Amino acid sequence: MKPKRESIKRHEALYPLSHHHHQALFVALNLKRAGTELSRYSVTEVLEDTLSFWEPAGKQHFREEEEILLTAFARYDSVDHPEIKDMLMEHVQIRALIDSISQASNPPVETLQKLGILLENHVRKEERVIFPMIERVLPEEKLQELSAYFTKNE
Repeated sequence: MKPKRESIKRHEALYPLSHHHHQALFVALNLKRAGTELSRYSVTEVLEDTLSFWEPAGKQHFREEEEILLTAFARYDSVDHPEIKDMLMEHVQIRALIDSISQASNPPVETLQKLGILLENHVRKEERVIFPMIERVLPEEKLQELSAYFTKNE
């Protein structure tokens, strides 16, 4: 019998970002399985789905986390946390891999799989570490302000 997973409680302000994370996990799974017998999709389909997920929603998601969410966090706490530095570095790495696969006529399957692993680990870190840290620090009125912004721009 599998151990019961504890569900993560999320402040409603971050629901739109968490919803996008759920979609990213589906993309990551398909990327990790690309070119293997586990994949239900061709490599071309995985690539197309990934790029349509990224443009414009993925790009916008990263901008919102960096420019809106972390800027709000920085008003109440230092951003000099290793987890936040890791998050930003992972954003750069994910952008670079997306750029690489979008420019290649036939990207290596290993690159797709690497992107899938990175994307999955990144999303899980944000959900399990970064978002809880932000929820602990931001006052309720700031979270409500963010909620209005993210819901409007969803």
